[in-house]
Amino acid sequence: MLAGVGTAGDPPAERAAGAGDGPDLRLAGLAVAAWLAALASLHLSARSAALLAAGAAGLAALVAAHLLGWLGRPAGPVRRHGWIAVAVLLGVVCGATATAARLGVRDASAVRALVDDRATVTADLVVRADPRPVRGVAGRPATLLVRAESVALTGPDGVRVVASLRVLLLATDPAWRALLPGQRLTAEGRLGAPRGGDLTAAVLTVRGAPTPHGPPPWSQRAAGTLRAGLQRVCEPLPDEQGGLLPGLVVGDTSRLLPAVEEDFRTTGMTHLNAVSGSNVAIVVGAVLLLARWARAGPRVAAGLCVLALVGFVILVRPSPSVVRAATMGAIGLAALAAGRPRAALPALAAAVAALVLFDPDLAGDPGFALSVLATAGLLLLAPGWRDGLRRRGVPPGFAEALAVPAAAQLACGPVVAGISGTVSLVAVPANLLAVPAIAPATVLGVAAAVLSPVWSPGAELAAWLASWPAWWLVTVARYGARLPAGTLPWPDGVPGALLLAGLTVALLVATRRPVVRRLVAVVAVAVVAGTLPVRLVAGGWPPDRWVAVACAVGQGDALVLPVAVGRAVVVDAGPDPAAVDGCLRRLGVREVPLLLFSHFHLDHTGGVAGVFRGRRVAAVRTPQWPEPAAGRDLVRAAAAAGGAVLAPAPAGWAYRAGGVELVVLGPPYPLRGTRSDPNNNSLVLRATVAGVRILLAGDAETEEQRALLDRMPSGGVRADVLKVAHHGSAYQDPAFLDAVRPSVALVPVGAGNSYGHPNAAVLARLVRGGARVLRTDTDGDVAVVRGGGDGMAVVVRGVPPGQRP
Repeated sequence: MLAGVGTAGDPPAERAAGAGDGPDLRLAGLAVAAWLAALASLHLSARSAALLAAGAAGLAALVAAHLLGWLGRPAGPVRRHGWIAVAVLLGVVCGATATAARLGVRDASAVRALVDDRATVTADLVVRADPRPVRGVAGRPATLLVRAESVALTGPDGVRVVASLRVLLLATDPAWRALLPGQRLTAEGRLGAPRGGDLTAAVLTVRGAPTPHGPPPWSQRAAGTLRAGLQRVCEPLPDEQGGLLPGLVVGDTSRLLPAVEEDFRTTGMTHLNAVSGSNVAIVVGAVLLLARWARAGPRVAAGLCVLALVGFVILVRPSPSVVRAATMGAIGLAALAAGRPRAALPALAAAVAALVLFDPDLAGDPGFALSVLATAGLLLLAPGWRDGLRRRGVPPGFAEALAVPAAAQLACGPVVAGISGTVSLVAVPANLLAVPAIAPATVLGVAAAVLSPVWSPGAELAAWLASWPAWWLVTVARYGARLPAGTLPWPDGVPGALLLAGLTVALLVATRRPVVRRLVAVVAVAVVAGTLPVRLVAGGWPPDRWVAVACAVGQGDALVLPVAVGRAVVVDAGPDPAAVDGCLRRLGVREVPLLLFSHFHLDHTGGVAGVFRGRRVAAVRTPQWPEPAAGRDLVRAAAAAGGAVLAPAPAGWAYRAGGVELVVLGPPYPLRGTRSDPNNNSLVLRATVAGVRILLAGDAETEEQRALLDRMPSGGVRADVLKVAHHGSAYQDPAFLDAVRPSVALVPVGAGNSYGHPNAAVLARLVRGGARVLRTDTDGDVAVVRGGGDGMAVVVRGVPPGQRP
């Protein structure tokens, strides 16, 4: 473990605190206290944060006075622990004071009045980060998220408010894509309130193009040229590697395929998609090796490393994780130049304290937390675990490779569990397998970016070479994500994070005793040996004998009917290609003999590209009603690109494949002049899968439901399972629901939608009729399973992390 370095003048007690075999934690208390105080203050007002700082300062003064003997002479042990308490209280003072000062600026009365009035303002801004597209509905203009700092705001009455404020811009004009950090501009838009919990003062929604004022700084122009060059040389590569490599090297995930992103998240490898301390260490380490090969002295080597560090941070943009890594790297290099290379842990604590005081917003950033925790795990846990493995005969290199990802994963586990609501069982082996590929991919990728403006053939060669380790990373993530029982459900949010953190600390403390360590090992092996086979036999997801799955795709519909192993009929595609693609991949669907669309609204057609992604789609059937045109054109383009046969499905059209039988019940005739003609001309389908009757009502509203009842014979719409129309909206005919009389009602709906879906009265009527109601916003993917005899059951997978309200 890393040890601190004491001085000759230190008293024995103080030397013992900083020397010996234990870690040097002298700055840890102050750093953690400053971090937590800043995090708490972000959720308070400036006045409350200042009161917190004042209270901590007063308490620190009392404790210090006691320790100095002004209020009585304390005993030796009390003195040692007392000074630790003073350091912690000073950390609270610093963190709360720094945050209170920023909150006072954010909550200035003149700015707050404009935000509360949702005023239209003219803002003078400085861009602070690359514009980032927000994944939305296909067929609509992409919304760009731009983080900026305001210089001045001019309200509708002409009053100019000069203040340095953090502003989040939402823009749709393509001209915003070309902006670089440091760019000064003017934009006009409407202010809105931020979500809170950070230093963002306002959200500015703009519709037009920005008005730039001069070029961005030369350093950002150079970085933009290198980043664009890296994207250019990655274009000829396969989509998976070509999209991953810029993310791995410079944090640019604009071309990262959603399927690859989901695989990395499932296997606990998502940290590779964002530049962090490991990337900085690899680049600086490569420069250090070259310097040593050239026989450069320690100071020259440190200087070269500083240059490489500054250049790399400019290239990848100063994101929170990169800033943390760069700051710690600078402190570590200073320690190296001064001849004290073992001061890594105090360097981390100093970096955390300095960064949180400089930018209190980092205290609430999950990426910053993961970066710091991973580094702390490597410093506190990995060396001891490595040495323990080596004492037990494990080869040194393999011991290091095992200890590093295990320590990082254990340290980051509570935060990851709180964010995702899962605990990964494949993260450690997946990251272990990924280790050999990270360094070559990063170094070759940086080389490709640097060479791209001056020597295109060399840059293309470097990118091609880097694509091979990138292919390995994609392969590890893909197969790791497909392992059954790869993740376990866990409570999400702060309670889940605190629970896992408490269990982790208790386990680490308990396993310091050999007897407890052996007992824990035996219990862990027994649990894995006992539960894993059960989960494997149970088949995980999808469950055995499933007859229908309603996919959790947000505010939209996507329903899957199994034809055979790997083959399924898909009805609607939801609003997002990534969401429906993920659902089909989880179900193991590789071929879609039939893709139907109930109607052309984008919440049913926007994800069509995700159905085609990596799958053969034989035929596409659509309603005869041609509106809205955006959804219709999207479906036609996807069918043409995928080589699928496209045709309408009139009432009475039937289809059969494997165990699936389909018939179109409605609309019985075109309905015009209704509340929503596209909804009321939805295809209403009756499917029979393994003897289970399923009614898929599209977005049919009251008018179409009544028309069906008038034209259908008695019992014609009766079904065991009902896909409730229009996300459970209030536009339902009670007689129609009573005629269906389902045992299971599936409601595809998005969490926190603004439409009031689903309607409580509609759900209550279904329940009174004997139906069990399942919702994708609260249950995630929902599978209907055929039980023994004529029985049915439902199995829910849980809400995906990105869709929790």
